Amino acid sequence: MRALMFSLWASVFFVVVSLLWGIAAGSQMIVFDGLYSLVSIALSGFAIGARHTADKGADARYPWGREIWESIAVVVKSTALAGLCVYGSVNAAREIFHGGRAVSVSSALAYAVTASLASVVVALALRRAARGDSALVRAEAAEWMGDAMLSLVTLAGFGVAAVLEATDHRYAARFVDPALVIGVSLIYLWIPLGLFRSGFREILTMAPPEPMLHELRDLGERIRARAGFEESIVRASTVGSRVDVELAFVVGAAAARRDIDYFDGLRAEIDHDLHTLGHRYSTSVVFTAQRRWVQ
Repeated sequence: MRALMFSLWASVFFVVVSLLWGIAAGSQMIVFDGLYSLVSIALSGFAIGARHTADKGADARYPWGREIWESIAVVVKSTALAGLCVYGSVNAAREIFHGGRAVSVSSALAYAVTASLASVVVALALRRAARGDSALVRAEAAEWMGDAMLSLVTLAGFGVAAVLEATDHRYAARFVDPALVIGVSLIYLWIPLGLFRSGFREILTMAPPEPMLHELRDLGERIRARAGFEESIVRASTVGSRVDVELAFVVGAAAARRDIDYFDGLRAEIDHDLHTLGHRYSTSVVFTAQRRWVQ
């Protein structure tokens, strides 16, 4: 929660600075940067609410927990940001057809340097806070790192504008600002599209990323080999900050007569091993003598 609040207040500061700076410099690119952050602020508030809801845990209404709201928040946020990117690129194209836009290049360059450094600092802080934590915090960190990369693109673009002005090509320099908006909008679009994909996968309870699935399969195989079972079957999905796991073991006829305490001991071992992997797990462990019950 603290990490999301930090991102929220950093965004508020960034919005104020970029909007005022963009208006003063006459740059549509800087104003677009501010508007992007302004939308992020409203959506970060929704994300904080989703995380607060998820932290309430399971109850009669949500028997498996409320983490699905984290995934919904990611999908809503990514959809809104993608819409803003499309809107910004359309407006910039209109500017180009009307002769471009004159900006204060020196001021725009100073902004690009400042924005790049600030975005990197915030992104690194959020990445550190996101270790083993919510997908929402990781999404915030990815967004800030994307901001840093695109601020560097903006810096390069305004550098080109400075060269054009210095070589008496001021008319050509007028097209740099709207062209940057189009280019940055299209690049920005990849960030929300990636977040939308991961969030939507979680809403659909699809399988987690392959590295996580590989860890779970290895765990199942270690238990199977040590206990002398015939087969281990792993089913898993990520929902927000929670990982739902079903580990099913076909014990076979030779092991079917072991007592309940033995199987509960294996469950305790699995629970311990899962939590050392650094995620929040909801686990179901099944033992059966016949494979048809876990197909």
